[in-house]
Amino acid sequence: MIAGISLNIPDTTKPRVVIIGGGFGGLNLVKKLPLKEFQVVMFDKHNYHTFQPLLYQVATAGLQPDSIAGPLRNVFSDKPDYHFRLLKVLSVNCAAKTIETVAGTLSYDYLIIASGSRANFFGNTDVQKLSFPLKTIPEALNLRSQLMQVFEIAGITNDPAQKARLMNIALVGAGPTGVETAGALAELRKYVLPKDYPDLDFTKMNIYLIEGSSRVLPSMSEYASTKAKKSLEKMKVIVKTNSFVDGYDGKTVRLKSGETIEAQTVVWSAGVTGDILAGLALDSIEHGRILVDHHCEVLGTKGIYAIGDVASMESSDYPNGHPGVAQVAIQMGTYLGKNLLNFHLRLPVNPFKYFDKGSLATIGRNKAVADLPGNLHIAGRPAWYVWLFIHIAYLIGFRNKLLVFINWIWSYITYDQGNRLIIRPFIRKDDKLGQEIALTNELE
Repeated sequence: MIAGISLNIPDTTKPRVVIIGGGFGGLNLVKKLPLKEFQVVMFDKHNYHTFQPLLYQVATAGLQPDSIAGPLRNVFSDKPDYHFRLLKVLSVNCAAKTIETVAGTLSYDYLIIASGSRANFFGNTDVQKLSFPLKTIPEALNLRSQLMQVFEIAGITNDPAQKARLMNIALVGAGPTGVETAGALAELRKYVLPKDYPDLDFTKMNIYLIEGSSRVLPSMSEYASTKAKKSLEKMKVIVKTNSFVDGYDGKTVRLKSGETIEAQTVVWSAGVTGDILAGLALDSIEHGRILVDHHCEVLGTKGIYAIGDVASMESSDYPNGHPGVAQVAIQMGTYLGKNLLNFHLRLPVNPFKYFDKGSLATIGRNKAVADLPGNLHIAGRPAWYVWLFIHIAYLIGFRNKLLVFINWIWSYITYDQGNRLIIRPFIRKDDKLGQEIALTNELE
């Protein structure tokens, strides 16, 4: 605990609900909670909600970060007895029913763990240090700065090998994030970068998409995978399936097959693991997720619930738990928000049932794939329209919906991305040339 600060949460006679995380799960939980019956305290490391499905557009200069973020204080400013604290929860004491932060200890009646997930590097520390994950807005801004900076440096280097390496980009993991980022980079290469850097030959820029399974979008249908791969290859993305990354030294990606790829930028979206809270019993954690029952309550506990990416609810339909997608978090948050008072009053509650509303992925302009309920699969422009509508509909706040819509209309008409500013330079510790240039330019 840090001296001189405290949580300053008012005492209450109502049951106190502590929520860790302001993502899709936490946000929808608070929306549905009867706040007259509870005191709600939300903790998050950021003071905003992030619309994660569009992070790749921030990273590829399509959107500004404030277009996909909403302040957590403002969202619930009209809610009685709602309190937000910009703090990381360090641990939980299940027996004492308290959580620990740097600002002190807080008791709870109900604890909701909605902390989401983080990139899983599977123990490869070199890849973790040198690649770019894409789970938060700061990470998206780091990647955007990296992308713009490598082209700036490529324009002034006289070493052909270094120029080629600077212009190459490798994306590891061909799920929706990898596929959508690859498509966005391919469109940048075709429509935007040649205008910004006329001295560079972008026909020599290679975009690699590396996937360990036998197809891209492995969580979607075979139809979606086939269509997406065909579109990506038409956009000259080099797709490598059945390929696993063995290591990366900042310049060369090594595959387990022995093949190497020269690339100064590696984007990592090959897997995630739950952001687990310290203090939970080890037997309630499996494969990086917290095991919960069919009411979202953490196994072996009372009054502690987990929802969204961090939770694993096993069932006959989902023996390995639900997929780590926004809809699961939204539906779990809504379910718990509607039923927490019934749990408190010990009234009977039906178990959680996930309704799969389908899966979407966009590859680029007029190109998308969609698996919809009723075993309906579509691709191309119709799927792209569905993707546009769904993503705008689920953005937080009218302002963000309007900003994103205007940005997309502008980009569609002009074939341009207007957010290619290096506002916050990011230089990797191993990038000696970048460090020298930054030092000379006093970019700190």
